[in-house]
This record gives sequence, C-alpha cells and structure tokens, in this order.
Amino acid sequence: MQSISLLPNSSNVDSNTGSKSEPLRAQFWSRFALTELNHSEWEALCDGCGSCCLIKYIDEDENGNVDEELVEYTDVTCQLMDCATGYCSHYATRQEYVPDCIQLTMDNLPNMMWLPSHCAYKRLYKGQSLPSWHLLLTQDAVVTQHEMRAANVGVAGRCVSETSMSDEEMETRVINWINP
Repeated sequence: MQSISLLPNSSNVDSNTGSKSEPLRAQFWSRFALTELNHSEWEALCDGCGSCCLIKYIDEDENGNVDEELVEYTDVTCQLMDCATGYCSHYATRQEYVPDCIQLTMDNLPNMMWLPSHCAYKRLYKGQSLPSWHLLLTQDAVVTQHEMRAANVGVAGRCVSETSMSDEEMETRVINWINP
C-alpha cells in the first residue's frame, strides 16, 4: 500500500514532513520533467483521491513486470485511511504505523503503473496531461472535489478499513470503479 499527500499547506513549513516548503513554480507540471520538480511540486501533483491506499491484487511476471490490465483493486483500505474524508490520518508518520507503506518517488514510479489512470504522476510519466478537474488546473478545491465525484474518482465515502478484515473477506471486495 502506498500513501501520497495532498497539496502542501500554505505556510512555509510542510505539515507532512516538518521541513521548509519550496515554492511552486508557475505551471511546473507542463514546464518541467518529473525529475526536475522540487518536493512541494511533487507533492502538489497528488489529487488526494486515496486510490493508491486501497488494497489491490497485483500479479507480477518472472521479471517483476505488472500487466496493469490485470490489477484488481478492492474497496478495502489501509488502516490509516479515514474512509469518510479519503485522507491518511497519519501521513507524516505513516511508516511508523504501516512499515510497508510505499513512498512514491521518481525512482519507483516506473514500477507503479498499477496506479489509477487518472493519477497525475502516472499521466505525466506517460506524457499525458493532468485531468481537467485537477486542483492545479481549477485552483478551486470545491470545484475539484465536485468534478472528481462527477468523474467517479476518490475513495471518500466508499471504502472500508482493513482492520479486523480477513484475507478471504478482502478477496470478495474487488471493485471496478478504478481503472489502472
């Protein structure tokens, strides 16, 4: 499971890392390669959908390659997910609670094509544009949330926690509202 934060807060200190935030350059997502982004810009790409935190079934071939068409998402999420809001309850310290939580980086992104098709990281990596509803484009969180819901994007209100759930029960909770 992996968790990625939303846009950094507006102060000079990033609440997720405790470090000083770097400024977002104008239209950085279209002007710079992913490898050229600063930490704040990288974090700002996240749309906050929470899909990456859902438990999924990923089959790898003998070379470790994943056929993204065969990835199956469940509606079961990491124990840290607040299913009402769709946000991680302990983002900054999540690996203390969930040691195998994956930190999405430019180095591991090429091996994570199981991310949903609307994911800004995946889209930019593949040379595609941001979804029209992305906060970086709308500049309005309310509009973005409304358009994400209209596009059937996000786990808020439609996920359940992995807490006290058996592996057998999880296997019955495969969903089809996320496309890798």
